[in-house]
Amino acid sequence: MNILNGKTIVIIGGSSGIGFRVAQMARSEGGDLIIAGRNSARLKEAQTALSGTGKEITTIELDAHDHNQLAEFFDKLPKFDHLVSMVGDVMGGGFLNADMTEIRRVIESKFFTNVQIGRLAADKVAENGSLTFTSGTGGRAQDACASYVGNLGINALVEGLAVELAPACRVNAVSPTWTITPLWRDMPEAQLNETRRQFESAIPLKRLASIDDLSATYIYLMKNTFITGQHICVDGGIMLGA
Repeated sequence: MNILNGKTIVIIGGSSGIGFRVAQMARSEGGDLIIAGRNSARLKEAQTALSGTGKEITTIELDAHDHNQLAEFFDKLPKFDHLVSMVGDVMGGGFLNADMTEIRRVIESKFFTNVQIGRLAADKVAENGSLTFTSGTGGRAQDACASYVGNLGINALVEGLAVELAPACRVNAVSPTWTITPLWRDMPEAQLNETRRQFESAIPLKRLASIDDLSATYIYLMKNTFITGQHICVDGGIMLGA
């Protein structure tokens, strides 16, 4: 059975990278898509790439960090079956050397914005639906302090929401480690290659995840109806040797 056939799936941050691949996989299983993102050009590209399937594809320009926009977005949304949030900025640096403004910005982005998404989504998710957030793994507080705190916050968020929304809705998170995606499109090539080498040497599997490795986990969490309150690390075992 195609569990996602005819289901409405909302992907916030679905116009490129992992979110876009989740959209492709969901569409291939018959899902009706609502994709939100900040970049109008990328949204148009995504809609073009996903069109021609006969399935519903809606794109909406949204800056999820603007909580007024976010409230308006959810107010206009129809009932949906599954939601994926890719929202969450990242940073490097420890508590002593990172700029306080940057620490606040990343925690606001990664944690508080997703809290707001969860609160707003609770009124729109259909019975037996799911919410899936994006956490993270592979870093330590001294190396990426605000990202680390934000990831812990999201993991706590899914535990709390999983209980508060049960049994009507399941809530989980996917926790990737560093992966080459369009998020790093502006990183200088030398820095990109050096970061790749560092992670490949630290990961027991000695390679980075593919976008498909990660995206398939979001689809899995939509379809498995007995997983809730969990964060699944898709990280090649990087924390085992940390």
